[in-house]
Amino acid sequence: MNRIDKLFQDRRQNILSVFFTAGYPSSDSTGEIINDLAEAGVNMIEIGMPFSDPLADGPVIQESSKIALKNGMNTGLLFKQLTDIRKKITIPLLLMGYINPVLKFGMENFCANCAETGIDGVILPDLPPEIFLDRYSSLFEKYNLYNIFLITPQSDNERIRMIDKISKGFIYLVSSYSVTGIKEGFTANQISYFNRIKNMTLANPVLIGFGISGRGTFEAACSMANGAIIGSAFIRMLSEKDLSSNNIKQFVNEINLKV
Repeated sequence: MNRIDKLFQDRRQNILSVFFTAGYPSSDSTGEIINDLAEAGVNMIEIGMPFSDPLADGPVIQESSKIALKNGMNTGLLFKQLTDIRKKITIPLLLMGYINPVLKFGMENFCANCAETGIDGVILPDLPPEIFLDRYSSLFEKYNLYNIFLITPQSDNERIRMIDKISKGFIYLVSSYSVTGIKEGFTANQISYFNRIKNMTLANPVLIGFGISGRGTFEAACSMANGAIIGSAFIRMLSEKDLSSNNIKQFVNEINLKV
């Protein structure tokens, strides 16, 4: 069973997924951050693959990608760093990034390396579902790798139903049609959008991403979905404090909710 399915089988609410950029703040910090996040009690980790033109990302993640690339991070190095990660880590691990570096690495080579290192899913926001189904779905099935699709406030009900039908694992609900970043709360329009999706009773679990800044927005998101994804706020913490397990544990404890 894919670990993502196992997670949602065991726990349906208050799922906390944390995103960070591989190679940030240092070239060799990736494994340490994964271990510390898992020990701190997060339910899932999204490892960002840095890219030189991250159009969907806000300034915090853009800067982390810029520094990670300067640190020498690339797809091949990331897989090397993940070689033994499953000796300790049992929670789902996903890679998130843009399609160009994946295609440069080679799609089947990428999927094979994901399987070898124990990656459970991939989030590629600029890969349209139609192209995925036509060109790559058989490869993902071959390597038991889930491709996570995104929906946005601009997605109509017909498209959402289509994405729900072809999805595995969960659906990534983008909270707003803007770049990633830290927000203090949700607008009335966003809450209406979240409730619209909730009332559709989709077959797949839903996690809300973009704009989750702390416990308040995380708790609000969890009331309207199965959980949420936090990225920019975590990366900002890494930039402001020493990279230590205590700082990571404190960050997670300040956000996490009990089942």
